Amino acid sequence: MVRLYAATGDGFARLEEAGEVWTVALSLSGSGAQCLAVDPADPDTVFVGLREGGVRRSVDGGRSWIDCELPERAVFSLAVSAADGAVYAGTEPSRLFRSGDKGESWRELHALLELPSRPQWRFPPRPWTSHVRWIAPSPHDAGLLLVGIELGGLMRSSDGGASWQDHRPGAQRDVHSLAWHPRARGRAYEAGGGGAAFSTDNGESWQPADEGRDRHYTWSVAVDPDDADRWYVSASTGPFAAHGRGDPQARIFRRHDGEPWQPLTGGLPDPLPAMPYALLATDRRVYAGLADGRLWESRDHGETWAPLRVQGDALHALVALALASGQTV
Repeated sequence: MVRLYAATGDGFARLEEAGEVWTVALSLSGSGAQCLAVDPADPDTVFVGLREGGVRRSVDGGRSWIDCELPERAVFSLAVSAADGAVYAGTEPSRLFRSGDKGESWRELHALLELPSRPQWRFPPRPWTSHVRWIAPSPHDAGLLLVGIELGGLMRSSDGGASWQDHRPGAQRDVHSLAWHPRARGRAYEAGGGGAAFSTDNGESWQPADEGRDRHYTWSVAVDPDDADRWYVSASTGPFAAHGRGDPQARIFRRHDGEPWQPLTGGLPDPLPAMPYALLATDRRVYAGLADGRLWESRDHGETWAPLRVQGDALHALVALALASGQTV
């Protein structure tokens, strides 16, 4: 049985597959839940970041929750390291925290705020501030971290956050999501406001990957765990289309073996009527969670798609997805 976790922007959803139907159970309603991360060593331990409520932890798959008492309350990103189990939380204003005890206590990684580019960090809708939009700990090296500032750049640490390299060459500065390949060492991926990029040297340098895509405002990125050369992004024509209340003109694209991006339209509306805020690629399947609460699934690397049949609590929006085994998007 497959289990997914989701953040809806309002609460938390647990989705369990039973035959052809998925059962949805909601919790944390009204909390402003917007990001999540699963402990790779325990599929029942999940962390959720709240817009103004800090971090919550569940050890029973989302049935009950405790407050992890993060010093900052506006949480925009979470990650759990597959290398050493450390939990990371990113906030607005931009601050980065680490916990070595499952969220019982936190230590701020102050060196991130000492980067030369920090005075230029600005989030356009709220230009007086910025936030840590994504945290990507390497699954192979406990000391290696990638962090995306919206909007400020893609930062890298090789010593667990004790020191940082400023924005990496070739990467998008408007970072939206990051991913490491779980098996191919050194391979990392980015979706950003001006396009997509990838790295083959542990995030030290980046190469743009935009050929074949007619939409360059990319949001979510996912990578095939069996093939480091097959990855996916969701994209819109721009930020106002993607996040407004009108037509986002959104598509999902796939890139394989360095060839140009291909739009994935087999069964999906084209263009999509709601922004795909969350992509998730597993060993066998690809999932897309849309801003209107709909979930789509492909079982053939994106060639064909079908909507998930759901029952139980209603999903009105989806902003983040995670597999219960620990692979997050």
